Amino acid sequence: MTIWIVFALMTGAVALAVLWPLARVRAAPGGSAPGDEDLGFYRSQIDDIAREAARGLIGPAEAESARTEAARRLIRARAAAPAGPDGSEPALRRRRAASAFAISMIPLVSLGLYGAFGSPHLPAQPLEARLTVDPTQLSLADAVGRIEAHLARNPDDGRGWELLAPVYLRLGRAQDAASAYGRALSLLGPTPERLVDQAEALVLAGDGVVSAEARKAIDTALAQAPDMAKARYYRALAMEQDGDREGARAAFAALARSAAADAPWLPMVRARLAALDGTATGSTADPAIRAMVESLAARLAAGGGDAESWARLVRSYAVLGEREKAAEALASARRELAADPAALARLGTLATEFALTERR
Repeated sequence: MTIWIVFALMTGAVALAVLWPLARVRAAPGGSAPGDEDLGFYRSQIDDIAREAARGLIGPAEAESARTEAARRLIRARAAAPAGPDGSEPALRRRRAASAFAISMIPLVSLGLYGAFGSPHLPAQPLEARLTVDPTQLSLADAVGRIEAHLARNPDDGRGWELLAPVYLRLGRAQDAASAYGRALSLLGPTPERLVDQAEALVLAGDGVVSAEARKAIDTALAQAPDMAKARYYRALAMEQDGDREGARAAFAALARSAAADAPWLPMVRARLAALDGTATGSTADPAIRAMVESLAARLAAGGGDAESWARLVRSYAVLGEREKAAEALASARRELAADPAALARLGTLATEFALTERR
Protein backbone atom coordinates (compact mmCIF):
# COMPACT_ATOMS: atom_id res chain seq x y z
CA MET A 1 0.00 0.00 0.00
CA THR A 2 2.89 2.35 0.76
CA ILE A 3 4.04 2.27 -2.84
CA TRP A 4 0.64 3.50 -4.05
CA ILE A 5 0.78 6.44 -1.64
CA VAL A 6 4.23 7.33 -2.93
CA PHE A 7 3.03 7.11 -6.53
CA ALA A 8 0.04 9.35 -5.74
CA LEU A 9 2.24 11.98 -4.10
CA MET A 10 4.69 11.91 -7.00
CA THR A 11 1.87 12.26 -9.54
CA GLY A 12 0.38 15.18 -7.64
CA ALA A 13 3.74 16.91 -7.37
CA VAL A 14 4.38 16.61 -11.09
CA ALA A 15 0.90 17.85 -11.97
CA LEU A 16 1.24 20.85 -9.65
CA ALA A 17 4.66 21.71 -11.04
CA VAL A 18 3.24 21.77 -14.57
CA LEU A 19 -0.13 23.42 -13.90
CA TRP A 20 0.69 25.92 -11.11
CA PRO A 21 1.93 28.61 -13.53
CA LEU A 22 -1.43 28.47 -15.33
CA ALA A 23 -3.28 29.43 -12.16
CA ARG A 24 -1.10 32.41 -11.26
CA VAL A 25 -1.55 36.05 -12.14
CA ARG A 26 1.66 37.25 -13.69
CA ALA A 27 2.84 40.52 -12.22
CA ALA A 28 4.55 43.03 -14.41
CA PRO A 29 8.06 44.20 -13.53
CA GLY A 30 8.13 46.36 -10.45
CA GLY A 31 5.14 44.66 -8.86
CA SER A 32 2.40 46.26 -11.02
CA ALA A 33 -0.08 44.16 -12.95
CA PRO A 34 -0.06 44.13 -16.75
CA GLY A 35 -2.02 47.13 -18.10
CA ASP A 36 -1.37 49.51 -15.19
CA GLU A 37 0.97 51.64 -17.33
CA ASP A 38 -1.68 52.01 -20.05
CA LEU A 39 -4.35 53.08 -17.54
CA GLY A 40 -2.02 55.69 -16.03
CA PHE A 41 -1.06 56.98 -19.47
CA TYR A 42 -4.67 57.65 -20.49
CA ARG A 43 -5.47 59.30 -17.13
CA SER A 44 -2.48 61.66 -17.45
CA GLN A 45 -3.52 62.41 -21.04
CA ILE A 46 -6.99 63.57 -19.82
CA ASP A 47 -5.31 65.75 -17.17
CA ASP A 48 -3.03 67.29 -19.79
CA ILE A 49 -6.01 68.14 -22.00
CA ALA A 50 -7.72 69.89 -19.09
CA ARG A 51 -4.60 71.98 -18.33
CA GLU A 52 -4.09 72.99 -21.94
CA ALA A 53 -7.77 74.02 -22.23
CA ALA A 54 -7.49 76.10 -19.03
CA ARG A 55 -4.42 77.90 -20.45
CA GLY A 56 -6.26 78.56 -23.69
CA LEU A 57 -3.86 76.51 -25.80
CA ILE A 58 -6.73 74.56 -27.38
CA GLY A 59 -10.35 75.57 -27.96
CA PRO A 60 -13.29 74.16 -26.04
CA ALA A 61 -14.45 72.00 -28.98
CA GLU A 62 -11.01 70.47 -29.55
CA ALA A 63 -10.62 69.89 -25.81
CA GLU A 64 -13.95 68.11 -25.56
CA SER A 65 -13.17 65.95 -28.57
CA ALA A 66 -9.73 65.00 -27.17
CA ARG A 67 -11.22 64.21 -23.74
CA THR A 68 -13.85 61.99 -25.37
CA GLU A 69 -11.25 60.03 -27.34
CA ALA A 70 -8.94 59.63 -24.33
CA ALA A 71 -11.87 58.49 -22.18
CA ARG A 72 -12.85 55.96 -24.82
CA ARG A 73 -9.31 54.51 -24.84
CA LEU A 74 -9.25 54.46 -21.03
CA ILE A 75 -12.46 52.37 -20.98
CA ARG A 76 -10.98 49.91 -23.50
CA ALA A 77 -7.77 49.64 -21.46
CA ARG A 78 -9.73 48.87 -18.30
CA ALA A 79 -11.74 46.18 -20.10
CA ALA A 80 -8.56 44.49 -21.32
CA ALA A 81 -6.74 44.66 -17.98
CA PRO A 82 -6.09 41.24 -16.23
CA ALA A 83 -7.61 40.24 -12.95
CA GLY A 84 -6.42 41.83 -9.80
CA PRO A 85 -5.32 40.09 -6.62
CA ASP A 86 -8.89 39.23 -5.68
CA GLY A 87 -9.04 36.66 -8.53
CA SER A 88 -12.44 37.84 -9.76
CA GLU A 89 -11.54 37.87 -13.47
CA PRO A 90 -13.40 35.08 -15.38
CA ALA A 91 -10.37 33.91 -17.38
CA LEU A 92 -8.45 33.35 -14.16
CA ARG A 93 -11.30 31.31 -12.73
CA ARG A 94 -11.40 29.18 -15.87
CA ARG A 95 -7.65 28.50 -15.69
CA ARG A 96 -7.86 27.50 -12.06
CA ALA A 97 -10.82 25.22 -12.74
CA ALA A 98 -8.94 23.57 -15.58
CA SER A 99 -5.90 23.09 -13.32
CA ALA A 100 -7.99 21.42 -10.60
CA PHE A 101 -9.67 19.16 -13.15
CA ALA A 102 -6.34 18.12 -14.69
CA ILE A 103 -4.74 17.43 -11.31
CA SER A 104 -7.58 15.12 -10.34
CA MET A 105 -7.97 13.40 -13.72
CA ILE A 106 -4.30 12.50 -14.38
CA PRO A 107 -4.04 9.90 -11.58
CA LEU A 108 -7.59 8.62 -12.23
CA VAL A 109 -6.91 8.04 -15.92
CA SER A 110 -3.52 6.46 -15.14
CA LEU A 111 -5.06 4.02 -12.67
CA GLY A 112 -7.82 3.16 -15.13
CA LEU A 113 -5.35 2.39 -17.91
CA TYR A 114 -3.21 0.27 -15.60
CA GLY A 115 -6.24 -1.68 -14.45
CA ALA A 116 -7.26 -2.33 -18.06
CA PHE A 117 -3.91 -3.13 -19.63
CA GLY A 118 -1.51 -3.81 -16.75
CA SER A 119 -1.14 -6.83 -14.51
CA PRO A 120 -2.04 -5.72 -10.99
CA HIS A 121 -2.90 -9.30 -10.02
CA LEU A 122 0.69 -10.55 -10.51
CA PRO A 123 2.95 -10.81 -7.48
CA ALA A 124 5.93 -8.52 -7.19
CA GLN A 125 9.09 -9.59 -9.04
CA PRO A 126 12.02 -7.67 -7.54
CA LEU A 127 15.00 -7.20 -9.85
CA GLU A 128 17.39 -8.82 -7.39
CA ALA A 129 15.27 -11.98 -7.22
CA ARG A 130 15.10 -12.23 -10.99
CA LEU A 131 18.85 -11.80 -11.37
CA THR A 132 19.66 -14.41 -8.76
CA VAL A 133 17.58 -17.24 -10.27
CA ASP A 134 19.36 -20.58 -9.93
CA PRO A 135 20.93 -21.23 -13.38
CA THR A 136 19.97 -24.91 -13.07
CA GLN A 137 16.31 -23.84 -13.10
CA LEU A 138 16.65 -22.04 -16.43
CA SER A 139 15.62 -23.61 -19.73
CA LEU A 140 18.30 -23.96 -22.39
CA ALA A 141 16.77 -21.09 -24.38
CA ASP A 142 16.75 -18.86 -21.26
CA ALA A 143 20.35 -19.75 -20.51
CA VAL A 144 21.40 -18.90 -24.07
CA GLY A 145 19.51 -15.61 -23.85
CA ARG A 146 21.27 -14.73 -20.61
CA ILE A 147 24.70 -15.52 -22.07
CA GLU A 148 23.93 -13.59 -25.28
CA ALA A 149 22.80 -10.56 -23.26
CA HIS A 150 26.03 -10.72 -21.24
CA LEU A 151 28.14 -10.92 -24.41
CA ALA A 152 26.25 -8.03 -25.98
CA ARG A 153 27.42 -5.92 -23.04
CA ASN A 154 30.87 -7.55 -22.85
CA PRO A 155 31.88 -8.58 -26.39
CA ASP A 156 35.50 -9.14 -25.36
CA ASP A 157 34.66 -11.91 -22.88
CA GLY A 158 36.45 -14.81 -24.56
CA ARG A 159 35.38 -17.32 -21.92
CA GLY A 160 31.77 -16.37 -22.53
CA TRP A 161 32.07 -17.06 -26.26
CA GLU A 162 33.80 -20.38 -25.53
CA LEU A 163 30.95 -21.33 -23.18
CA LEU A 164 28.26 -20.32 -25.67
CA ALA A 165 29.66 -22.19 -28.69
CA PRO A 166 28.89 -25.80 -27.61
CA VAL A 167 25.42 -24.70 -26.48
CA TYR A 168 24.79 -23.42 -29.98
CA LEU A 169 25.84 -26.85 -31.29
CA ARG A 170 23.29 -28.54 -29.02
CA LEU A 171 20.61 -26.26 -30.47
CA GLY A 172 21.63 -27.14 -34.04
CA ARG A 173 23.04 -23.65 -34.68
CA ALA A 174 26.32 -24.87 -36.13
CA GLN A 175 27.24 -21.70 -38.00
CA ASP A 176 26.67 -19.61 -34.88
CA ALA A 177 28.81 -22.10 -32.95
CA ALA A 178 31.63 -21.75 -35.49
CA SER A 179 31.45 -17.96 -35.20
CA ALA A 180 31.49 -18.16 -31.39
CA TYR A 181 34.55 -20.43 -31.48
CA GLY A 182 36.19 -17.94 -33.84
CA ARG A 183 35.61 -15.14 -31.34
CA ALA A 184 37.04 -17.25 -28.54
CA LEU A 185 40.11 -18.04 -30.64
CA SER A 186 40.76 -14.38 -31.40
CA LEU A 187 40.29 -13.31 -27.77
CA LEU A 188 41.88 -16.21 -25.90
CA GLY A 189 44.40 -17.42 -28.44
CA PRO A 190 44.60 -20.67 -30.44
CA THR A 191 44.85 -24.01 -28.70
CA PRO A 192 44.47 -27.42 -30.35
CA GLU A 193 41.14 -27.95 -28.58
CA ARG A 194 39.67 -24.61 -29.66
CA LEU A 195 40.90 -25.07 -33.22
CA VAL A 196 39.45 -28.53 -33.68
CA ASP A 197 36.20 -27.53 -31.98
CA GLN A 198 35.81 -24.71 -34.47
CA ALA A 199 36.65 -27.10 -37.32
CA GLU A 200 33.97 -29.53 -36.13
CA ALA A 201 31.37 -26.73 -36.01
CA LEU A 202 32.35 -25.71 -39.54
CA VAL A 203 31.94 -29.30 -40.74
CA LEU A 204 28.49 -29.52 -39.18
CA ALA A 205 27.55 -26.16 -40.69
CA GLY A 206 28.69 -27.47 -44.08
CA ASP A 207 26.49 -30.59 -43.88
CA GLY A 208 29.48 -32.87 -43.25
CA VAL A 209 31.86 -31.34 -45.78
CA VAL A 210 35.33 -30.41 -44.50
CA SER A 211 35.79 -26.91 -45.90
CA ALA A 212 39.09 -25.15 -46.57
CA GLU A 213 38.67 -23.10 -43.39
CA ALA A 214 38.04 -26.23 -41.34
CA ARG A 215 41.09 -27.95 -42.85
CA LYS A 216 43.30 -25.01 -41.97
CA ALA A 217 42.16 -25.19 -38.34
CA ILE A 218 42.71 -28.98 -38.29
CA ASP A 219 46.22 -28.70 -39.72
CA THR A 220 47.13 -26.02 -37.16
CA ALA A 221 45.79 -28.17 -34.32
CA LEU A 222 47.73 -31.23 -35.51
CA ALA A 223 50.91 -29.18 -35.77
CA GLN A 224 50.55 -28.49 -32.04
CA ALA A 225 49.09 -31.87 -30.97
CA PRO A 226 49.85 -34.60 -33.55
CA ASP A 227 48.09 -37.32 -31.54
CA MET A 228 44.80 -35.48 -31.08
CA ALA A 229 42.14 -38.03 -32.07
CA LYS A 230 39.40 -35.61 -33.17
CA ALA A 231 41.79 -33.65 -35.39
CA ARG A 232 43.11 -36.91 -36.93
CA TYR A 233 39.55 -38.06 -37.65
CA TYR A 234 38.65 -34.90 -39.54
CA ARG A 235 41.99 -34.92 -41.38
CA ALA A 236 41.21 -38.47 -42.61
CA LEU A 237 37.66 -37.39 -43.53
CA ALA A 238 39.07 -34.49 -45.58
CA MET A 239 41.38 -36.90 -47.40
CA GLU A 240 38.42 -39.12 -48.23
CA GLN A 241 36.44 -36.19 -49.55
CA ASP A 242 39.39 -35.17 -51.71
CA GLY A 243 39.29 -38.58 -53.38
CA ASP A 244 42.37 -39.96 -51.62
CA ARG A 245 40.61 -43.13 -50.53
CA GLU A 246 43.77 -45.11 -49.82
CA GLY A 247 45.30 -42.34 -47.74
CA ALA A 248 42.02 -41.91 -45.87
CA ARG A 249 41.77 -45.63 -45.21
CA ALA A 250 45.31 -45.73 -43.82
CA ALA A 251 44.61 -42.70 -41.60
CA PHE A 252 41.37 -44.19 -40.24
CA ALA A 253 43.03 -47.56 -39.65
CA ALA A 254 45.90 -45.94 -37.72
CA LEU A 255 43.40 -44.00 -35.63
CA ALA A 256 41.43 -47.17 -34.83
CA ARG A 257 44.59 -49.01 -33.76
CA SER A 258 45.57 -46.24 -31.36
CA ALA A 259 42.11 -45.90 -29.81
CA ALA A 260 41.07 -47.30 -26.45
CA ALA A 261 38.53 -50.09 -26.69
CA ASP A 262 35.83 -47.93 -25.07
CA ALA A 263 36.56 -44.74 -27.01
CA PRO A 264 33.15 -43.20 -27.85
CA TRP A 265 34.28 -42.18 -31.33
CA LEU A 266 35.68 -45.59 -32.32
CA PRO A 267 32.39 -46.80 -33.96
CA MET A 268 32.49 -43.80 -36.29
CA VAL A 269 36.04 -44.63 -37.36
CA ARG A 270 35.09 -48.26 -38.02
CA ALA A 271 32.09 -47.11 -40.03
CA ARG A 272 34.33 -44.98 -42.25
CA LEU A 273 36.68 -47.93 -42.77
CA ALA A 274 33.73 -50.16 -43.70
CA ALA A 275 32.48 -47.53 -46.17
CA LEU A 276 35.90 -47.28 -47.78
CA ASP A 277 36.16 -51.06 -47.99
CA GLY A 278 32.66 -51.28 -49.50
CA THR A 279 31.40 -53.51 -46.68
CA ALA A 280 29.25 -50.98 -44.82
CA THR A 281 25.81 -52.26 -43.86
CA GLY A 282 24.61 -49.01 -42.36
CA SER A 283 26.02 -45.67 -41.39
CA THR A 284 26.85 -44.81 -37.80
CA ALA A 285 27.72 -41.20 -38.55
CA ASP A 286 27.25 -38.43 -36.05
CA PRO A 287 23.46 -37.91 -35.71
CA ALA A 288 23.94 -34.14 -35.99
CA ILE A 289 25.71 -34.52 -39.34
CA ARG A 290 23.07 -36.96 -40.57
CA ALA A 291 20.26 -34.61 -39.55
CA MET A 292 21.86 -31.73 -41.44
CA VAL A 293 22.36 -33.83 -44.56
CA GLU A 294 18.73 -34.94 -44.51
CA SER A 295 17.64 -31.34 -43.99
CA LEU A 296 19.67 -30.30 -47.04
CA ALA A 297 18.11 -33.10 -49.09
CA ALA A 298 14.62 -32.00 -48.07
CA ARG A 299 15.32 -28.38 -49.03
CA LEU A 300 16.65 -29.37 -52.43
CA ALA A 301 13.74 -31.72 -53.09
CA ALA A 302 11.24 -28.99 -52.19
CA GLY A 303 12.67 -26.13 -54.19
CA GLY A 304 15.54 -27.08 -56.47
CA GLY A 305 18.89 -25.55 -55.59
CA ASP A 306 22.18 -24.36 -57.04
CA ALA A 307 25.12 -26.45 -58.20
CA GLU A 308 27.02 -25.93 -54.93
CA SER A 309 24.13 -27.28 -52.83
CA TRP A 310 23.62 -30.34 -55.02
CA ALA A 311 27.34 -31.10 -55.06
CA ARG A 312 27.40 -30.82 -51.28
CA LEU A 313 24.52 -33.30 -50.96
CA VAL A 314 26.14 -35.84 -53.28
CA ARG A 315 29.48 -35.51 -51.49
CA SER A 316 27.85 -35.76 -48.05
CA TYR A 317 26.03 -39.00 -48.89
CA ALA A 318 29.20 -40.43 -50.36
CA VAL A 319 31.21 -39.48 -47.28
CA LEU A 320 28.57 -41.09 -45.03
CA GLY A 321 28.96 -44.30 -47.01
CA GLU A 322 25.41 -44.13 -48.39
CA ARG A 323 26.31 -44.72 -52.01
CA GLU A 324 22.78 -45.49 -53.15
CA LYS A 325 21.52 -42.15 -51.87
CA ALA A 326 24.57 -40.41 -53.34
CA ALA A 327 23.79 -41.90 -56.75
CA GLU A 328 20.12 -40.89 -56.49
CA ALA A 329 21.12 -37.36 -55.48
CA LEU A 330 23.51 -37.24 -58.45
CA ALA A 331 20.71 -38.19 -60.83
CA SER A 332 18.35 -35.58 -59.33
CA ALA A 333 21.06 -32.93 -59.56
CA ARG A 334 21.65 -33.65 -63.22
CA ARG A 335 17.93 -33.30 -63.95
CA GLU A 336 17.66 -30.02 -62.02
CA LEU A 337 20.83 -28.55 -63.56
CA ALA A 338 20.40 -29.89 -67.10
CA ALA A 339 20.61 -26.37 -68.58
CA ASP A 340 23.91 -25.55 -66.82
CA PRO A 341 26.91 -27.16 -68.63
CA ALA A 342 29.39 -26.02 -65.99
CA ALA A 343 27.32 -27.59 -63.20
CA LEU A 344 26.99 -30.84 -65.17
CA ALA A 345 30.76 -30.97 -65.66
CA ARG A 346 31.26 -30.49 -61.93
CA LEU A 347 28.82 -33.30 -61.16
CA GLY A 348 30.67 -35.57 -63.58
CA THR A 349 33.93 -34.90 -61.75
CA LEU A 350 32.23 -35.67 -58.46
CA ALA A 351 30.82 -38.94 -59.79
CA THR A 352 34.27 -40.00 -60.95
CA GLU A 353 35.84 -38.98 -57.63
CA PHE A 354 33.53 -41.24 -55.63
CA ALA A 355 33.06 -43.89 -58.33
CA LEU A 356 29.31 -43.31 -58.41
CA THR A 357 27.01 -44.94 -60.92
CA GLU A 358 24.01 -42.74 -61.70
CA ARG A 359 20.55 -44.23 -61.04
CA ARG A 360 18.14 -43.60 -63.93
